[in-house]
Amino acid sequence: MIKVNDLEIREVKTKRGLKKFLDFQLKLYKGNKFWCPPLRMDEINTLSRDKNPAFDFCEAVYWIAYRGDEAVGRIAGIINHKSNERWNEKLVRFGWIDFIDDHVVSEALIDSVIAWGISKGMSGIHGPLGFSDMDNEGMLIKGFDELATLASIYNYPYYSDHVERLGFEKAVDWVQYEFEIPPTIPDKVERLSKLVQEKYHLRIFKAKKSKELLPYAPKMFNTLNAAFSELYGYTELSKKQIDMYIKAYFGFVRPEFISFVLDEKDDVIGFGISLPSLTKALQKCNGKLFPFGFIHLLLAMKKNDTIDMYVNGVRPDYHAKGVNALYYNEMHRAYIKYGIKRAITNPQLEENAKALTIWKNFNGRQHLTRRCWIKHFSK
Repeated sequence: MIKVNDLEIREVKTKRGLKKFLDFQLKLYKGNKFWCPPLRMDEINTLSRDKNPAFDFCEAVYWIAYRGDEAVGRIAGIINHKSNERWNEKLVRFGWIDFIDDHVVSEALIDSVIAWGISKGMSGIHGPLGFSDMDNEGMLIKGFDELATLASIYNYPYYSDHVERLGFEKAVDWVQYEFEIPPTIPDKVERLSKLVQEKYHLRIFKAKKSKELLPYAPKMFNTLNAAFSELYGYTELSKKQIDMYIKAYFGFVRPEFISFVLDEKDDVIGFGISLPSLTKALQKCNGKLFPFGFIHLLLAMKKNDTIDMYVNGVRPDYHAKGVNALYYNEMHRAYIKYGIKRAITNPQLEENAKALTIWKNFNGRQHLTRRCWIKHFSK
């Protein structure tokens, strides 16, 4: 336990403590109509050392700030050794950060991570980041009156003021787009899709049942690892992580909103994964599946006019060849067929021009921006 003025920073060491760690966010954002509660079960699995394979190469500590008996903030400190080795860095990550609008609280939380990082030989701190890119990342700096998605962080406007005051600077920004689904596929996209498919001898795999995706899922993650390898802070997913994500999510997806592009060897060289928006369903059940939360999620999966575009990628040897047009074209067909009117992209690095050019063909707007902050320790 660390004491700072009238605060106590207590380390989370038990399942009961982890519950309090997660409950603080529910309290802080209660009644906020823009916040999307995370899926509670996923949060527990991600933060549990015995359930998250990322702990094979990560270590983490969680803290809750108390003023008397009242929780007023929380934070996670994470060291991803694989990432530090990959990028030749010595950085500690902060994540799962939430706090009341009190500079004493935010500084005490950040200082706890810094002190822990220094004790582990780190030379700087950045975040918000998770254990891997599959976790939500980035502090919201634009779009506070926009509905959040399950795959992104929402926070109050005062957060960025607090971290800037502590000497943090911009590392990178992620942007998101919202766009209307045209009732017909643009001719330009249709033509490009056909041309690329014929030129490179590619085919679209569209599953009718989620289990039909399973033989291709490991190949998809291998392509994801290759496609994301140069993105900020990316850490290659291990086989254990890939197996975990396949088991956790591929039985829950709607296959009509997923598209894999295959080559002549049946390898996945491009992919797009989307899912009906679960934000409003998660707000109704506060992120909890039981006793009745799963009903809200099932209804949202079956009847919805908004789609969240979670992740997409193209194998590097097929970059700049128009492969993304193939999977977007196929998903667009499904959106039209099932009455989808609006789509929200996943967070994408603002500098990732290759991923962003596709949105020029649609009536959309950049409505959300999130930032990763960084600060190097003074010697």
